[in-house]
Amino acid sequence: MIHIKQTIFRRALEVLLAGSALLVPLSAQSEGSSQAQSLPTVQLNAGIHRIHVMVARTPDERQTGLMFRQTMGTNDGMLFIFETATRQCFWMKNTLLPLSAAFIDLEGRIVNIADMAPQSLESHCSDQPVRFVLEMHQGWFAKKGLQKGSYIGGITGR
Repeated sequence: MIHIKQTIFRRALEVLLAGSALLVPLSAQSEGSSQAQSLPTVQLNAGIHRIHVMVARTPDERQTGLMFRQTMGTNDGMLFIFETATRQCFWMKNTLLPLSAAFIDLEGRIVNIADMAPQSLESHCSDQPVRFVLEMHQGWFAKKGLQKGSYIGGITGR
């Protein structure tokens, strides 16, 4: 009974704070990056390079993304999956790590890559409609020789 009351209270508090521009998910406030760590993970590849990613599919998961995360493994990242291919724009408010975002089409080809500064409200958009966005450490794609037209394996059909 106490757990139910705590859950109801927490949800009510989230609803009350939902209009705030500074909204921090309660799970992120109390548990750091545990929300991101609870997401499903998959292995992708870019040629010989293996990538371990968390998958963000729902609007809430995509909105939180890698916010508040202080560390991330060298070949770790986050794959954002959208229901339909549309022009996607990303920004970095409350994201502490410098990231590069690869905007990826339905066939798994990189459309464009944007380097994004931490804690910035600057928008970085896909050059055309995409269904996937892969965030990695800033410069990761360049270090691996990946660019527009490069193929990321393991995401199509998901």
